[in-house]
Amino acid sequence: QTQLLGVLLAAASSFLISVSLNIQKCAHLRLVCQAEQKPYYTSKLWWCGIILLGLGEVGNFTAYGFAPITLVAPVGCVSVIGSAFISVFFLKKTMRTADILGGTLTITGIYLLVTFAPNLPQELTARQVQDYLVSWPFLVYSILEIIIFCILLYFYKRKAVKHIVVLLMMVALLASLTVIAVKAVSSMIVLSVKGKMQLTSSVFYIMSVLMATSCAFQIKFLNQAMHLYEATAVVPINFVFFTTSAIISGVIFYREFQSAALLSVFMFLFGCLLSSLGVIIIARNKKEDHLQIPFIDCEHIPGQKLTGKIQPDSHSSCYGTLNKEDELVKRQS
Repeated sequence: QTQLLGVLLAAASSFLISVSLNIQKCAHLRLVCQAEQKPYYTSKLWWCGIILLGLGEVGNFTAYGFAPITLVAPVGCVSVIGSAFISVFFLKKTMRTADILGGTLTITGIYLLVTFAPNLPQELTARQVQDYLVSWPFLVYSILEIIIFCILLYFYKRKAVKHIVVLLMMVALLASLTVIAVKAVSSMIVLSVKGKMQLTSSVFYIMSVLMATSCAFQIKFLNQAMHLYEATAVVPINFVFFTTSAIISGVIFYREFQSAALLSVFMFLFGCLLSSLGVIIIARNKKEDHLQIPFIDCEHIPGQKLTGKIQPDSHSSCYGTLNKEDELVKRQS
């Protein structure tokens, strides 16, 4: 029952996050179309998306206190199904065969994840977290992660490489630290509420700082990706990268599959594969509608006498054409 509560919280939170990402993308598109360019943080719509994102993250935070990382993280694929739901029922887009197939695969994958997830006690004491922090597998994993992140950050800062894979890989590397810290902090808070005080330990505050810092930088890079690329590209790639990094961190740090049967591990990984495949199918060849201006009204331009409007001509090197009777006026001007 505890793990089921965690799964339900994770699913609801992922849907909220999906809504927030779409709202943020809409805010970016509106700002681009304005005559006076303003920073994205001045948009009320963007802040609405951030608030929903915060609520979703709080739900995810709570879910990690009731279920293992390897179960909560893959359930994030609900965000992709949520995006498809929003686009069909609210944005009036057409339901595609790929959406149905991808949704079916994703739901099947979630069922396998819930059925074969590791059933471990979720009460983590401060002493246990401290022991995990100094274990040699995590130390080796941390060093490798820091090296990879520094290389990606070098290309991002010095070489101005803002490819979607670079941005979302940095998000995923930070997310692996975030989920470790969130799991520790959430579990210690739950234990403290039950009467087993853990909040006086220094490791609680260390993990809290790690959680806040890594989460803040995640938002920075994720927002950069949402600004440069479509949500239909960012959401699935972010899901695959995040899920992979979260599962790896859960296995290495919390040893969640240490005593699991081989069949359970195989079926769990197969469920992850089905969910990822469903996400990719839903997002494949899916394009967003961009805000387009069909014509430019030039009736108020001084010196021009136009009977109509200049229409875009995609087959010509010049933007549009004038009426023949205005050629003389155009030459004189």
